[in-house]
Amino acid sequence: MNPRNVARATFRRTRRRVAGWRVALGRRLDPPDGTRALRRRLAAEGASLHPARPHRIWEAWVNRALQTSGDAAAAVAEVRSCGLPPHQDAPKNWDLLVALGLVLERTGRTDPILEMGAPSYTRLLPWLALYGYRDLQGIDLVWKAPARTGPIRFQPMDLTRTTFADRSFAAIACLSVVEHGVDIPAYLREAARLLRPGGLLVTSTDFWCEPIETADLTAYGGPVRIFTPADIAGWLPLAESVGLVPVRPLDLACDERVVTWERLGLRYTFANLVLERRG
Repeated sequence: MNPRNVARATFRRTRRRVAGWRVALGRRLDPPDGTRALRRRLAAEGASLHPARPHRIWEAWVNRALQTSGDAAAAVAEVRSCGLPPHQDAPKNWDLLVALGLVLERTGRTDPILEMGAPSYTRLLPWLALYGYRDLQGIDLVWKAPARTGPIRFQPMDLTRTTFADRSFAAIACLSVVEHGVDIPAYLREAARLLRPGGLLVTSTDFWCEPIETADLTAYGGPVRIFTPADIAGWLPLAESVGLVPVRPLDLACDERVVTWERLGLRYTFANLVLERRG
């Protein structure tokens, strides 16, 4: 063979090998499920890579109902002012902001945080990743296998029967989940088991001050329920029996039906309940 042709063939093989090594190295340094990829995705959605901490507007909403559309709009505006991509359903930013504010105030970036009922489109865990949290777990039965995106680990798991060790988490959030057929006593027992002393459980749910008939309605694989003040007050003795106490008294007054679920023809609002694990 002509030496010149041999040299050309060798050069082409070497170039292909080098290109392959570069791709492999790039995937190793910047994997598609890594932190850099997550930050690029969030930046493409309008996120700041150095978000501001939220003002304490959320503090007045702890253990309360979402009372007006003005409060929902204020939550969206605050989320945007922090440099965070808001939830596409505007009222959901209200309870998300409560959960975010509490986690940032009561925990540190190395503390483990769990979101119960966390689908792939969760907002809370990616927000916390932007603030530098590095031990984030999300569980939901919609997951078929464990998955990862940056510091977030998703797992298929029943929130009333997890496989985590006792006292694994500094805070747990469960937002707009328990109204879909969750066994409340089992949920509270499991959350209490998983929380460290002083840890927080932030729960939000569909809510209205008078009963709303939902007997024949289902969504997300379970029945739909709109809780009342009496329902949520009934959780407190159960919570206290497992060492969970409210961080402040409940104020579950209603004003506007801020939330509309058009597919089911329902109008109601949200409420949140924040409990602390006694030491």
